[in-house]
Amino acid sequence: MSVTELPVKPGRAREGKALQKGQQTKAAIVDAALGLATQIGLEGLSIGALAEVTQMSKSGVFAHFGSREELQISVIREYHNRFEEEVFYPALTEARGLPRLRAMFAHWMKRTSVEIDSGCLYISGAVEFDDRPGPVRDALAHSVQTWHAAMKRAIAVSKEEGHLAPSTDEEQMLFEIHGLILALHYEARFLKNPGSIARANAGFENILQRYGATPPAATKSPTKNARTARSAKE
Repeated sequence: MSVTELPVKPGRAREGKALQKGQQTKAAIVDAALGLATQIGLEGLSIGALAEVTQMSKSGVFAHFGSREELQISVIREYHNRFEEEVFYPALTEARGLPRLRAMFAHWMKRTSVEIDSGCLYISGAVEFDDRPGPVRDALAHSVQTWHAAMKRAIAVSKEEGHLAPSTDEEQMLFEIHGLILALHYEARFLKNPGSIARANAGFENILQRYGATPPAATKSPTKNARTARSAKE
């Protein structure tokens, strides 16, 4: 008899189903909490507010997290997982170097465009916790730093592939790209300025041009007059 054919005791089966149901319930609570946090911020989250939204008892919600802080951290982790699924992993199908870097920015812009209406947890969370040390701030900062590390790696690989100039400073380039995203949120979400998305995309192209390696085909050949003068001397 193989391992898969061994009979499962009824008690263990019930425990397994209960565990699975508990995980599903927790996932549903986190999903609701994430939706709430994008509207009112991480600080607005509370066991009571979430219980009302999910139509559960406060004790039921509390049993899955134990504290408001743990709830906030769970929301940050879920947001980061979804960010990676939508922005980072799809870009890995592109070729190394500039094609992948372009894809990462394109997916980032796509998500940002949606979050102009719904709100970005990374940005709103930074405003809420920039001067408040603790586990929630640490979790939020770690998520942002993880994404920035991936972007810096993509920039470094673009240099290795010869798509960017060898003198390119990864930190500086990332700073400028991140600045476009932050400016887009401010311009489009707060000031409601039309054309902000197009300007952010144009800004990215300008950054690439400034940091781009000079292709061999772009090397200037002698002008017609210079060639004529040289021929005359010869």
